Amino acid sequence: MSSPASPSVSIPIPQNRVVLGVGTVSVDFLAAVTSYPNPDDKIRTTSLKIQGGGNVGNALTSAARLGLTARIISKVANDSQGRSILEELEADGVDTSFLVVSEGGISPFTYVIVDNKTHTRTCIHTPGSPPMVPDDLSRSSLLSALDGARIVYFDARLYETALVVAQEATRQNIPVLVDAERKREGLDDLLTFANYVVCSAKFPQEWTEAPSIPSALVSMLLRLPKLRFVIVTLGENGCIMLERITNEIPDQLEEFEVDSLLEVIKGRKDKKINIPTSVSSPVAKLRAEGIGTVCGRLLLGTAEKIPESEIVDTTGAGDAFIGAVLYGIMIFISFPALCANMPPEKLLPFSAQVAAGCCRALGARSGLPHRTDPCLASFLQ
Repeated sequence: MSSPASPSVSIPIPQNRVVLGVGTVSVDFLAAVTSYPNPDDKIRTTSLKIQGGGNVGNALTSAARLGLTARIISKVANDSQGRSILEELEADGVDTSFLVVSEGGISPFTYVIVDNKTHTRTCIHTPGSPPMVPDDLSRSSLLSALDGARIVYFDARLYETALVVAQEATRQNIPVLVDAERKREGLDDLLTFANYVVCSAKFPQEWTEAPSIPSALVSMLLRLPKLRFVIVTLGENGCIMLERITNEIPDQLEEFEVDSLLEVIKGRKDKKINIPTSVSSPVAKLRAEGIGTVCGRLLLGTAEKIPESEIVDTTGAGDAFIGAVLYGIMIFISFPALCANMPPEKLLPFSAQVAAGCCRALGARSGLPHRTDPCLASFLQ
């Protein structure tokens, strides 16, 4: 970090900054309406947008705009929608060399109803056909896709192919981030390879059956010994991270009950600040009653307080957040001696700021900020 008297210096972009993403891409048909329709209603849109979508496509677009070199493994059909998916990804600098194009079938697409009144979105997804299978990715293509990759991201779709890629990435000691949006077929197997997990608000308790989010995060770290951290995103309520710490002597650490500790941290939030911030606990033994104890830190990240008039659409906000997390992890991997430039205390508000930009435009990608966006400047110095 520069001293107050020194000119600010931007965090350098790593020379080797390849992130590989595996999962779905789609075309999103976004229809904004004044309020969600009742059954058998006939209503008109207030605005309409056709844009690329899909978790991995959105997250990689976010990462590419932040300066990472993004590659994607997915599948589309050789139809007009598939061609538009490729063109849009390539326009944002995403490498589509390993994206499989089938001669027949249809590309994935999603109808998205955006409720202007409640700022919610309802998604109706149609998977592509034929679906991607491991045989679609040759051994040589797999190795080429992983060549030089510093991290691999999975949205937990296309799970059979994802498991093949995860196994090889682990064999090559390439870190793995998994997006645990909800329970899916094959997700349990994929999580065993994960070094980092970002999950939705409901997932931790649904997966662990723990009584609270903090205790569920403790349970996840105990069940998944490779996990370095897990983040649960909470929309306008920010996010919670549980970071595992392994270089401390447990006997010398104070012990806290994790739910009580979260309440203490919440009390330290500065509610007057509109931009994203974070507060953290000390390194400690974190106990979840009836579950167990882990050594680590609990962090609470806040979301930007976006004026009501500026909120357009929350579609893809979680994907934008993950793209920023991938950027932060890349900085840590590439510059471990300079890790103070993007510690968790900065990673969480930085990611929240990127997600906030997404919410100010219709669709998952229209509002994604570039690295040069002034709103990100303070986080990148």
